[in-house]
Amino acid sequence: MSRLPVKKTYKLYIGGAFPRSESGRSYEVEGANVALASRKDLRDAVRAAREAFPKWASMTAYNRGQVLYRVAEIMEGRKAQFAELTGGKGEVDEAVDRWVWYAGWADKLAQVLGSSNPVAGPYFNFTIPEPTGVVGIVAPEEPPLVGFVSRVAPAIVGGNVAVVIASERHPLAAITLSEALATSDVPGGVVNVLTGRKRELCPVLAAHMDVNAVDLAGVGGEREELEQLAAENVKRIVRNGEGQSPWHAAAFLEMKTVWHPVGV
Repeated sequence: MSRLPVKKTYKLYIGGAFPRSESGRSYEVEGANVALASRKDLRDAVRAAREAFPKWASMTAYNRGQVLYRVAEIMEGRKAQFAELTGGKGEVDEAVDRWVWYAGWADKLAQVLGSSNPVAGPYFNFTIPEPTGVVGIVAPEEPPLVGFVSRVAPAIVGGNVAVVIASERHPLAAITLSEALATSDVPGGVVNVLTGRKRELCPVLAAHMDVNAVDLAGVGGEREELEQLAAENVKRIVRNGEGQSPWHAAAFLEMKTVWHPVGV
């Protein structure tokens, strides 16, 4: 007797869980039915990110690096699956290596970006980086996996949390990566992944008053409109380039300068 295969239902990833869209909608893409996120789904994702922020930001930098490395380990074990959803093994290798690269930078950012500042007075003055908070990311359409990792990894390595709108035309790689995040040590809510129509979700993300920074890498011609919406609560607008760099992580960090009296 023949049997019908069990088809996978691709859901959202919010707060460490995989819910369907509250609207009940889906759309067909890449031969699969994928959840079509609503504006309420996005607001739920921002709330989940804000709740996860204190725990993730308070972890030691070394520990965050180990968590990111664990994501790379899980992806390495599922390389064949990711290769089927992307441009092939080469893209998967690049994505895994990028997680490892940023994992190695986790406990070095403070040393590279921070400083001890000479001052004319009886004070010890030093500058240290701190996470900005909730980061909204519009992932590039292509490449779907490397593009996603290249925007998310530098955002979270410094202690930020993220709400990510995945590639609209190629979302399966991002949702499958969410499964690796869920089974690694990344706390629920640190990365939240939404699939659906960017024209519907991007304005809500840019205008949300509890989002502290936005990376609009995957936005097309409506960038100026979104930047104006982001200006309502003075969000940081990040324009990281391609590739990998510690300065891509620095773009999501605030520099705090502390004065401490000495000799008193």
